[in-house]
Amino acid sequence: MRYPFFDREPKFYRNVFTLALPIAAQSLITIGVNMLDTIMVGSLSETALSATSLANSFIGIFQIFCMGLGMGASVPIARYYGMKKGNVDEQGAEHALRQTVCLMLRLTLLLASLFALATALFPNLIMRSYTEDESIIEMGAVYFRWSVPAYFFAGASLTSTIALRSVRQVRLPLLVSIGAFFVNLLANYAFIFGKLGAPRMEVAGAALGTLIARIFEAAMILGYLFLVDKEIGFRLKHLFMKTRSLLGEYIRICIPVLISDGILAIGNNTVAMVIGHLGKTFVSANAITAVTQQLSTVMVQGVCQAGAIVTGQTLGTGKEERTMKQGYLFFGLGLALGLVSALFIAIAKNPIIASYTGVGEETRRIAGQLMLAISFIIVFQATNSIMTKGVLRGGGDTKMLMITDNVFLWVISIPLGILAGFVFHFSPFWIYVCLKSDQIIKTGWSFLRLRSGKWIRKIGTGNDSTKEPADVADKSGGNEG
Repeated sequence: MRYPFFDREPKFYRNVFTLALPIAAQSLITIGVNMLDTIMVGSLSETALSATSLANSFIGIFQIFCMGLGMGASVPIARYYGMKKGNVDEQGAEHALRQTVCLMLRLTLLLASLFALATALFPNLIMRSYTEDESIIEMGAVYFRWSVPAYFFAGASLTSTIALRSVRQVRLPLLVSIGAFFVNLLANYAFIFGKLGAPRMEVAGAALGTLIARIFEAAMILGYLFLVDKEIGFRLKHLFMKTRSLLGEYIRICIPVLISDGILAIGNNTVAMVIGHLGKTFVSANAITAVTQQLSTVMVQGVCQAGAIVTGQTLGTGKEERTMKQGYLFFGLGLALGLVSALFIAIAKNPIIASYTGVGEETRRIAGQLMLAISFIIVFQATNSIMTKGVLRGGGDTKMLMITDNVFLWVISIPLGILAGFVFHFSPFWIYVCLKSDQIIKTGWSFLRLRSGKWIRKIGTGNDSTKEPADVADKSGGNEG
């Protein structure tokens, strides 16, 4: 059966963007918070800016792992929610839904404990892995000491937010993020600079401001989840429920996502290291492009998560043919968003580069080439991200995605980038294209995987009597595009 890439189906697109727009808006707020912290701390000194930036690099690893836990759990959560709404083993699905959230929160607390312990016991050692400058190390250790409790609040709110999104609760996390932005702004202003009667704490104040914002987020999100939400129906007592019957299913579906995102984070850091060794001008030029790239992909990130939610919920109701059709529509949507993003970068390229008055002509030239390379790569990145992080992940194909994501990155893209930069000395345009070549290859692979139908996986509820419909691949085989 042939499926269209584009269709006059307003209900589908309305459904997708109802989920994607609040998620994209939340990503924009997160970018704004990061920029706010950078501006405020940067006004103190370069040492303070470097210390907080490097400390947050380590904290960022924790956040990536939490995203992996949350996105991994979102696959079965969306599926069980679809089963519950579609009256497919409703009681078993509801119980499995709570078990999944319970396992997710337990693992989050375990992960937070490990990072908090490492940060509390070895702050100087962690900072020394990033820099040899003693003044930066000492200031970073101060930031770390105030950040220890934040792991628990940040981890719980981040994973719970993803769980709520998976059952279509997207408005509350957005409102909470807006509130956290202003809480962070006020707390930073007070404690960094000693305003509003607060002591002047500088770097420690930045960490305290972030901690207060994280406490606010966790209180709002967990308060809603434990006391108000009826879609999941999870309450504080369910943290102590038995989960053994679902543990194997959870590990099969969720842990590959955690491993994949973790290894990819290491891989992306390796790409950053390659860029770092290409010279100061290349690094500065790449920094100029970073915010532009983030802004141009916020909607893509929103559609990625919407793709996982919509796919999981549709499969939960047993509508496999409908899921296949939606998969092709998501592919077309990714292509369209990629082209729009490419056009945005091409138009904004010159004004953005011109706004950096303190950089040299060589840096501007390299930045221009990198912008062109990004506008080319982003078409493929948008398309395959919506497929791999959205549709295919939502179908439960997490183990295959874990393998292919990392094989393409470590076997193809990073070696090609190293050869392009250090052996063949290609132009910045081609060096960047080589470093991101996995995005091109994954686009082709994700289409072939979509067409095969093998990405649709069964997910049980821990109840042996529960059977889902047969794999769509058995019925449709190699569907044509």
